[in-house]
Amino acid sequence: MLEPLVSVGPLRFGMDPDEVKAALDGEWNGGGRRTAEGWRWAPYQGDCVTGVYDQDERLVAVAVDAQGGPFVRFGDVELIGRVPSEARAEIRDLASRQKAVVRTNRSGDPQIAKWGVSMGTSQEWGLLPEGHVGRKDTVITRALFTAPGVTDDTAASVIEGYDIRDLVRNPGAWPVTPDHARPRWDWAPLESVGPLRFGMSPPQVAAALGGEVPARRTGAFPFWFWEESGQWFLGSDHFERAGVTAKYWFPDGVPELGAVTAHGRTGPQLHYEGIPLVGITPPVLEAGIIQLVEDHDLGLRFSPNGAAVPDGPNLYLDTARAGDTSVSEPTFCTEDWQI
Repeated sequence: MLEPLVSVGPLRFGMDPDEVKAALDGEWNGGGRRTAEGWRWAPYQGDCVTGVYDQDERLVAVAVDAQGGPFVRFGDVELIGRVPSEARAEIRDLASRQKAVVRTNRSGDPQIAKWGVSMGTSQEWGLLPEGHVGRKDTVITRALFTAPGVTDDTAASVIEGYDIRDLVRNPGAWPVTPDHARPRWDWAPLESVGPLRFGMSPPQVAAALGGEVPARRTGAFPFWFWEESGQWFLGSDHFERAGVTAKYWFPDGVPELGAVTAHGRTGPQLHYEGIPLVGITPPVLEAGIIQLVEDHDLGLRFSPNGAAVPDGPNLYLDTARAGDTSVSEPTFCTEDWQI
């Protein structure tokens, strides 16, 4: 049960790490990360619960995973592992009854400051018709619970390791471009993606995309203590019109194109041996990849996120949310790019 701004199940805000471990029967996974400000996060119960601690080592936020986390109820609403649109409707109904304001957070999901609740989603996994466990074509709800005076942006930034405010705010809509309306790009594995060749500089990437100006750029200082005088390293350029994100690395000290992500909802369509890779439901794409590998006796490997990919082309298959469902979002990498 959630007691807003006070506790989530056995975890009470203000607990120290030893008290949290005791409340969770000692299930601490080890690991975590500390920020320059002295805040840190720590994973529990197989990474399904994450605690956020402030500079005084007091629990100030709890994140609960969509797939394996405990169920959390507030009033008559179950918050975890739900169909997002159904949970949103029930949350709005309960908030109306309690005269609580529901806003939309950066992911496009409900955020209720009066309750210290910020909703989100994760890719759903389950048993597929082929008989094995894999990624389904749906997303389910997760949640972040915060103590008084702690914003969801602050807590999420500690967990993610970067300022969550750098993300583009989603208004709560996830339009998907139909396949027939997407441009078709060629792909030469380990060499090029459409007009983009690996090794290009950022200005060359922009020129190859018709001079499009990036909608946003992300990057980082290599160490937090360099923020005052150190060099900022460009990580990626996000191109809305082209529907791609260019990702850079620094093999010779200057940024070079090392990977390209085709946006799942709006990006160009690319194929691998006749299989469309962009905007496809994950189970359908995975089944096609596995069938291709079996038919041609190719190598098969699994990405860190569990997606089946053919061995060799250094292809990474992620997903993009499309409301209550998800679609495929591939990243094409140069040979030495580490996924």
